[in-house]
Amino acid sequence: MPEVNDTDRARLEKAEGECRRLQEQVNAQAWELNLLRARFARYETALRGSQVTVYTQDRDLRYTSLSNPMRGRPIEDILGRTDDDLFSAGSGEVVIKLKRQALKSGHSTRAEVCIEDEDGDRWHDLHVEPLHNEAGEIVGLTCASIDVTDRKENEAHLRLLLRELTHRSKNLLAVIQGMARQTAKHAGSTDAFLTQFTARLHALAASHDLLVRQSWHGASLEELVRSQLAPYVESNAGRVTVAGPEAALKPEAAQNLGLALHELAINAERFGALSVPEGRISVTWEPRDTAKGTSIAFDWREYSGPKVKAPRKKGFGSLVIEHNLSRALDAEVDLVFEPEGLRCTVVIPASQIVAAR
Repeated sequence: MPEVNDTDRARLEKAEGECRRLQEQVNAQAWELNLLRARFARYETALRGSQVTVYTQDRDLRYTSLSNPMRGRPIEDILGRTDDDLFSAGSGEVVIKLKRQALKSGHSTRAEVCIEDEDGDRWHDLHVEPLHNEAGEIVGLTCASIDVTDRKENEAHLRLLLRELTHRSKNLLAVIQGMARQTAKHAGSTDAFLTQFTARLHALAASHDLLVRQSWHGASLEELVRSQLAPYVESNAGRVTVAGPEAALKPEAAQNLGLALHELAINAERFGALSVPEGRISVTWEPRDTAKGTSIAFDWREYSGPKVKAPRKKGFGSLVIEHNLSRALDAEVDLVFEPEGLRCTVVIPASQIVAAR
């Protein structure tokens, strides 16, 4: 074996040192690559568990990477395709235009776009960023898309609720103004006005409480009756009976019938069946088939009270019962002052009844 001189030995040691250094670099790069892979895996997992879709495209808008399935297609079916392949004619025009602008200007852009999907229109918050190579040339796009359809629908629903609230507030103010004018017209003094107007406001508020609990879908007829008669039922146990099948009225019907029930109860306490110990009141209702659908025949009947005489002039209560119910609800109202007791029959049309849910 030839003898190794000092020069060759030095070269060998230098080569071995270089190999070790290169091996260390390879090991370090392998460790960093594994770390990047782990981070990228977590990144992909996070994206797939969210509504955010991140993807890249080349200058021809061909998909080169994608974090989540999109438009009902798996990732493998999208890679290599263009937007023209994915979108039906015209449905992706706005999206493609935004991307072309970003490629041309070199500036990022963001917009909320509506895209027609197989499940209907979907709203997306789209962020488009030009993708540069090491030389600074634009070689494609990086895009992030977030499905904001639920948010857009909630915003639309909120705008609808605000418009509805404005409409209801105006209607309520009109009712209160009319109630104040009529109460002042028939009240004999300021104290009488305050007492009567406050009681009527409470009756109106009781109807509104029922409607709020049902999100203004409607109000249970039985709950409406019991809420308006509660003060009189509590102090006259067993003298007031309430019976009828389950039914619900639309908001305007509940509001007007609630006021009418308040006036009937007030009159019964002052002059009618509840003004004497032996007096009784029966409140019943039943469905009635008509040519326009199933209406509700509502019946208020007083008996065993003082002899009844028809009033010489009609007050606010009669106005609310006869005029308001017939006008606002298109209802048939029959208010009869029979000697044995007051009777009020109201036929509520099917148009004012809430369908069962």
